[in-house]
Amino acid sequence: MTPADSAKSDAILARLLELHPKVIDLSLERLERLLAALGNPERSLPPVIHIAGTNGKGSTGAFIRAGLKAAGKKVHAYTSPHLARFHERIRLADALIDEDALAALLEECEAANAGAPITFFEITTAAAFLAFSRTEADYTILEVGLGGRLDATNVIEQPALTVITPVSIDHQSYLGETLAEIAGEKAGILKRGVPAVVGPQHEVAMGVIADKARRLSVPIHAADADWTARREPRGFSLQYDAGLVDLPSPSLPGDYQIDNAAAAAMALILLGVDEPSILAAAVRGATWPARMQRLKNGPLVEGAPAGSEIWLDGGHNPAAGEALARLLADMEERDPKPLYMICGMLNTKDVTGYLRPFEGLVRRIYCLSIPGETATLTSDELADFAEGADLNAVEVDDASEAMRLITGEEDAAISPPRILICGSLYLAGRILRENS
Repeated sequence: MTPADSAKSDAILARLLELHPKVIDLSLERLERLLAALGNPERSLPPVIHIAGTNGKGSTGAFIRAGLKAAGKKVHAYTSPHLARFHERIRLADALIDEDALAALLEECEAANAGAPITFFEITTAAAFLAFSRTEADYTILEVGLGGRLDATNVIEQPALTVITPVSIDHQSYLGETLAEIAGEKAGILKRGVPAVVGPQHEVAMGVIADKARRLSVPIHAADADWTARREPRGFSLQYDAGLVDLPSPSLPGDYQIDNAAAAAMALILLGVDEPSILAAAVRGATWPARMQRLKNGPLVEGAPAGSEIWLDGGHNPAAGEALARLLADMEERDPKPLYMICGMLNTKDVTGYLRPFEGLVRRIYCLSIPGETATLTSDELADFAEGADLNAVEVDDASEAMRLITGEEDAAISPPRILICGSLYLAGRILRENS
């Protein structure tokens, strides 16, 4: 899809951004008012699988969707943020929403809202609910935008299943300064009597989630207590209360994706989709852009040293940095290559916490600002953070300049390098728009 193909919806989305002075203002009241004006479409969705967590929400949802699709089910999915086009956020019965349908839904929501204050995420969530209520499907996968308790997706009163992926420190200004406070916000999606799958957690986060589950009589299925995923030579094994199943390596790289795939498999089992062949298809069939995605086309690939590996990842918090560094260390052990980073980050993130795990792995980090993002760190600000994390930093104007400089690196001339573009989903989206 080209910019011209989405011109109408882009214009409407631009107007919707002006309806509230804040980008984020966590509340359910504004959305509940709008949904009532629209006839409460959120009450007419196919069975909902509601997913919250700090890291792994999108990947886990992608594994679940792949499994349901392999089982012959039609699945709606709502995710955020988008990378290249807003349409990516709304998937209707396995297909991205088309431009005409999106524009019509946005206009309908805009008219029903009648100019009242409402955030961009809230009104576009209403549009997604309208779309889902009018299109036949077997399941709806809803990914929380931020937090859980006051997230717009949490107007769903009775989901079929909830999933909480690993919780860590992020978005402290909205969710709380401590891990316990943040876990409490994530646990806000738990509903009385509705089964929940909980991925691996720090003991503090698990304590908060388990306490909330007990108070709501939630049948909880938690990693390490009720199910265990174990790496095996040909994949991993999932052991749970009813048995053991051997599954292939996940389609998404990184050992941490085993935990996400295992949580997804547990979700499918609880939904009654438990055939081993379907679970294997879920694990092998998921795709999720900008999660250690290898770039194979585009100007950056063409401008890189011959034989280079170019990877793109949108992780942006300390837990994501730690997981990514472990994966890169494993890649280096199996296939040694000089590693360079091209990085851009927002000033709302724990930049030092994200960068510090890469110490000793990276030959050089090329720091840039993210075009069009008001909250971006400037290249010199990011370079200061990188130097503080004991990384060798160079300021650049853009990724193309970074690639030219990497091509001139002595190590890159001797051995084809491994290049990681990272630090922000907003940067990842721009890279994909220009190199897909």
